Amino acid sequence: MSAQQWILTALCFLIVVADGIDVAIMGFVAPSIIAEWGISRPAFGMVMGAAPIGLAVGAIVAGSSSDWFGRRRVLLGSVLSFGLLTLATPFARDPMEMAVLRFLTGLGLGAAMPNTTTLLSEYVPARSKSFLLAAMFTGFNVGSALIGFVAAYLIPRHGWASVLYFGAAIPLALVPALLFLLPESARFMVVRNHAQDKIRAVLSRITGADLSRVTRFTVTEETAGAKQPIAVLFTRAFALRTFTLWITYFMGLLVIYLTTSWLPTMMKDAGMSIDEAANVTALFQTGGTAGALLVGMAMDRFGANRTIALSYVLGAAFLILLGTGGIHSAWLAVVVALVGFCMSGAQTGLNAFAPGCYPTLARATGVSWMLGVGRMGSILGSSIGGLLLSFGWGFDGIFSALAVPACIAGVAIMVNRMAAPLDTDGGMPQARPAQAH
Repeated sequence: MSAQQWILTALCFLIVVADGIDVAIMGFVAPSIIAEWGISRPAFGMVMGAAPIGLAVGAIVAGSSSDWFGRRRVLLGSVLSFGLLTLATPFARDPMEMAVLRFLTGLGLGAAMPNTTTLLSEYVPARSKSFLLAAMFTGFNVGSALIGFVAAYLIPRHGWASVLYFGAAIPLALVPALLFLLPESARFMVVRNHAQDKIRAVLSRITGADLSRVTRFTVTEETAGAKQPIAVLFTRAFALRTFTLWITYFMGLLVIYLTTSWLPTMMKDAGMSIDEAANVTALFQTGGTAGALLVGMAMDRFGANRTIALSYVLGAAFLILLGTGGIHSAWLAVVVALVGFCMSGAQTGLNAFAPGCYPTLARATGVSWMLGVGRMGSILGSSIGGLLLSFGWGFDGIFSALAVPACIAGVAIMVNRMAAPLDTDGGMPQARPAQAH
């Protein structure tokens, strides 16, 4: 790892931190907005579900566009857009306006995750790739936890709008650094036949090596089987990988989003203060941060599929324990952290695993479609919580039932093993010396 590779890792980590802040932010301000506007929880579900819908659309459209236009360009536009739109959200005058702004914010957010994943996966060493990608994705948990603690401090003192201003400041501050320091993917430039001088300049800066004698760069990987990135996903070699990734991601996000979106409201309804509810919910993401690192390390050592599957199944067990223990359990905070450890750890591991399932031509498309289709689970999780509460479902019933999708996710990722994911370094292009040509 060169200094430039560490800088790239840090930049991707900070992008994911900003992503995590913005994705989780409405769950923490929702109780205050509902109280101030005097609306019902099901009515506010429209706002809660708007960003996940935007995320799904943004991942599929904007995320996959980087296989055509480049990772760097799409990432810059993504971070700038969701920062500006989060800044505008407190000025919404009613739930409809806020829902529209959150949908547009989601479009920008949707392009960020697949491109940070793809870009970093193409620049880090193969022997520690899962751990480094998982470490990057802990930024999502850090951001989601951070905004919980920030909300607990700011809302009682400055109101819910101040939390959204904080959430906008992080991505907007990142834009200048990304503009000057973020490299384009060298593998993308090779596959898209960019000038060899541009590829050489990027790789020289990243590695610090003298590549002046290199006249040609190539990539060695499994044949895509189609010329269009989207078509690659459904070829015989990749279809099983694609569908099992979609199912796993969908189920994992259903659990995570229902928990983080509605747990603060359920705890407040049970008599807890807003800051207590925010702090306990933040422990879900704190546990997820530790889980992501350990899952990433285990993936490099014991294999990705088995490690991720075990984490989902353990998450299901802790969800049952959470539901049967009840909201007033003395162990509530500990069990919430353990659920986060397993579920967010598995989900982060899946994010780290997915890029290696596809060749460069369709890598961002494969990851972004997994995120986009999987986001339907986040939409369902964000929206169905209020509906289940209105039907009379209690804390125990909701969280015990969430063990089912967690187990389905574990089974699906084990079926993915049958697809034999790519056995390739997935790293930087190989340089062929000048005398060879």
